[in-house]
Amino acid sequence: MRCPYCGSDETQVKDSRPTEDNTAIRRRRFCPGCGGRFTTFERVQLRELTIVKTNGRRVPFDRDKLMRSVQVAMRKRPVEAERTERMVSGIVRRLESMGEPEVPSPVVGELVMEGLRSLDDVAYVRFASVYKNFREAKDFTEVLGELSSPEDED
Repeated sequence: MRCPYCGSDETQVKDSRPTEDNTAIRRRRFCPGCGGRFTTFERVQLRELTIVKTNGRRVPFDRDKLMRSVQVAMRKRPVEAERTERMVSGIVRRLESMGEPEVPSPVVGELVMEGLRSLDDVAYVRFASVYKNFREAKDFTEVLGELSSPEDED
């Protein structure tokens, strides 16, 4: 593993342990070249996924980008980081288990919306406002109306 501080390839693993949800291995590393310490995570990847954007462009799936998007929505909300991590891991597992190498971006967006709705209403509305490209106050009103109505209306 390359040191993020000096670029040396001679880093050493000092400690390895599973994450709390057992979906990854957390490794504490040390660089003898510069003395830097950093953490890496090793995860199982069932298959390479490609996200098909709405404009037709194809990009490799990036779990870290998904996590950053969720963290932006969750900023300053009283939700434990572990619950957010579990939600993102669940989304990744669902995407991988679909069996398709290419996933349309709206599928990812809907999975995130579903996960955030169960975690935190404010984060859900924040994400929805960007994902659905809200332009007017009535767009917020509609989503807030969805939150106040029961989920399973049929």
